[in-house]
Amino acid sequence: MKVAVDLGTTASGEPAELDLEELLSTRLLVQGNSGSGKSHLLRRLLERSAEWVQQAIIDPEGDFVGFAERYGHVIVDANRTPAELTRIAMRIRQHRASVVLDLEGLDAEVQMHCSAAFLNGLFDADRSAWYPMLIAVDEAHLFAPAMAGEHSDEARRASLGAMTNLMCRGRKRGLAGIIATQRLAKLAKNVAAEASNFLMGRTFLDIDMQRAADLLGMDRRAAERFRDLETGNFVALGPALYSRPTQVKIGTVETAGRSGRPSLLPLPEHGREALAELIFTAGADEPAELPMPVRSAPVPMRELMERVSAPAASAEPADDDSRSPEERAGLIDAIFAEMLEDPEAAYRPVPILYQDFLTHCRLKRLRGADTDMAAFRRRLSLARAGISADAEDEEWAEVVARSEALPEEMQGVYLMLARAARDSAPCPPDEALARAYGSHSPSRGRFLLSFMTDRGFITADMDFRGNRVVTIAGTGWRTGAVQQAAAAKPTALDEARARRAARLAGLS
Repeated sequence: MKVAVDLGTTASGEPAELDLEELLSTRLLVQGNSGSGKSHLLRRLLERSAEWVQQAIIDPEGDFVGFAERYGHVIVDANRTPAELTRIAMRIRQHRASVVLDLEGLDAEVQMHCSAAFLNGLFDADRSAWYPMLIAVDEAHLFAPAMAGEHSDEARRASLGAMTNLMCRGRKRGLAGIIATQRLAKLAKNVAAEASNFLMGRTFLDIDMQRAADLLGMDRRAAERFRDLETGNFVALGPALYSRPTQVKIGTVETAGRSGRPSLLPLPEHGREALAELIFTAGADEPAELPMPVRSAPVPMRELMERVSAPAASAEPADDDSRSPEERAGLIDAIFAEMLEDPEAAYRPVPILYQDFLTHCRLKRLRGADTDMAAFRRRLSLARAGISADAEDEEWAEVVARSEALPEEMQGVYLMLARAARDSAPCPPDEALARAYGSHSPSRGRFLLSFMTDRGFITADMDFRGNRVVTIAGTGWRTGAVQQAAAAKPTALDEARARRAARLAGLS
């Protein structure tokens, strides 16, 4: 069945239509500078196709939440754990619900992780749920960046991998990607290249105009027309649109976003003296003194361990929380235990784990000093290293105080070495040290030992059998020996180097 989606009119006044069934097989790329009308175009397309096909809108700014009232879309708050978003996405495909994934208010890196978990859930749904579905991604360059930026490599790889799956392999699973971006140069090429339909809006930079012209099969001289396009006008090309580049003007929409187009307003008619009085005099509904934002100082490691070991003295319940400090501490202990049951929790970034932790705290209505980021970081480092917060003697307290001179993420590793040395237990292998640090790489464990040795926190030696022994500086604590071979398994690179050395030895 052919369904023609009315986008507006062409330059000659004829109706501009998009073949919805063809779009499901060929995908769409929308490009235009800020203010060119990309979001307006997406809104028009999604409104006119809402009754025909299931939709999912990934909305980083909360502009599409109005679809819930007008078209029955379900708003999915992305402030959840990745596992929850993945399960929700699978149920969305199963029950054929149209949704808006609201990412507003989240950090850019968290948005990337959330969108990746959501898209992976749609992609990995059971074959019986592979119904046709439009996936609209506004500001797609945020989720599929062309180059590494200020975000972590892990977030970029997760988000880019999910977007690549959507555009490259989504068709067989019924997923049709509609991606909109401000600049083609910011968007990963392997994501943009999979689209067969294009709507190119106003563009000023030469590199973006040239890429747009290349995608549309236009020469360099014709590319200049992108500078002259008015707001809401786009050049369309593709099997679901037109066989030749055709200018279209997008029609009106029925819903509106939260952030409309800015317009001029007349200035207030007050004299300079009246405005000065308004500015420098507190209003009737304004407090006399506004509280200055104060950034809390990091909680020392020994104070944190005292908090955990004696929660009755440290917990600060909310005013409306009738639970005792012991009950609150027990709930927080249960949250940490549940989070760390997942074996992958040791390798997830701390901000992602903290978002998960806050979600659990909100569900249990917990807030206060025992749920802030500083306390969470230190408690997580202790839990990863397997260190309890039980009361120790004065010598152990000195070691805890000394650990505060190390970076936060290394303090738990240092205490794990100290505990093993105090008990004369074997030195933890490289894998255990790396896992306590939050890394998969055993070489990270060897780096941590070198870092602490260079700064005088420990001494790492080899006995006559080549086994590693660690001594904690300032104490008589010394670990048992551990075979270095067990602590550092040869990597593929090490094996390749060994084979190359053997070949060179044979030649000589």
